[in-house]
Amino acid sequence: MRIPHQCYMFLLAAMALFFSCTAFAEQADRDKPIDLEADTVVVNDAKKTSTYTGNVILTQGTLVIHADKLVVREDESGFQHGTSYGNPTTFKQKMEGKNEYLEGSGQRIEYDGRMDKLQLYTKAWVKRGEDIVHGEYIMYDAGAEYAEVIGGDSKAATPGATTGRVRAVIQPKKKPAGSTSTGKE
Repeated sequence: MRIPHQCYMFLLAAMALFFSCTAFAEQADRDKPIDLEADTVVVNDAKKTSTYTGNVILTQGTLVIHADKLVVREDESGFQHGTSYGNPTTFKQKMEGKNEYLEGSGQRIEYDGRMDKLQLYTKAWVKRGEDIVHGEYIMYDAGAEYAEVIGGDSKAATPGATTGRVRAVIQPKKKPAGSTSTGKE
């Protein structure tokens, strides 16, 4: 299938903005080429949408996304919005300046380019280093540096949160080498 140049440029811009805008993301990833695989792609220039279906794999630098379906659209102001669907859909990306990864999963993941907001729905979890949070809905607003996690009923609970409640595991901060302070001075 041959994609017209205008469509190709739209697809690249959409993908770069959709997946590289989180505050924790490895900044160098934005300058890397996007490698996208899917069984099919449908581009609608009139509606400014691209829909990828079937074993979708997106790679850009350290970012890797797996989904059953990925829909990217551009609004009238030029902002990119994307939704990935899967059972589950997952992402993993190296964090800026750290030797650790941010990764997550949900049945649906949405990114709003105008608001710089990431939302994960249904059996959602996000892991940063060794810290992890589970819930039915996870939202991160990069502009406001604000996060929200909502639990669900016990029938829809994630594997790490079997009661349907929000569950977080936060590891203690590592002390600098040579530090023996007990806090009792």
